Amino acid sequence: MAEHHQDNDNGQLPPQELAEACAEAMYERDLAVRHLGIKVLRMAPGEADLQMTISEIMIQGHASCHGGYLFTLADSAFAYACNSYDDATVALGASIDFIAPGRLGDVLTARATQVSRSGRTGNYDVRIENQHGQLIAVFHGKSYKIRGTVRQQENQA
Repeated sequence: MAEHHQDNDNGQLPPQELAEACAEAMYERDLAVRHLGIKVLRMAPGEADLQMTISEIMIQGHASCHGGYLFTLADSAFAYACNSYDDATVALGASIDFIAPGRLGDVLTARATQVSRSGRTGNYDVRIENQHGQLIAVFHGKSYKIRGTVRQQENQA
């Protein structure tokens, strides 16, 4: 993901490049996402597509993916989407509905989409589908903008 982004004349990156730069900065620090093998497939302002393959350690007692891993994938897509404007943003709340089980080896894609963003809060919907396009879960997250930026977070103690 390491790419160089060029600022325009007013010191701002174009929105698409800014979203990608924010994802790069977050991914570099996101040990949880990297540990689970989650990949950032696509970034855009207010949007993110992340992908995860269900491994053996994610299988619970009913031979399907533990809901906590599904929540983590959706929550991560939500986080990347709401941080795509370079405003440091955290979750204010989130909920998930499980639709169908994820199975060992399934490749899941979480697509986060901004529903609204105004003031310090935003709303985002995430759909998780498997490699066959089957809906696995739907997630809704509410974001809250805090102080600082995503790309310079390590310099803001």
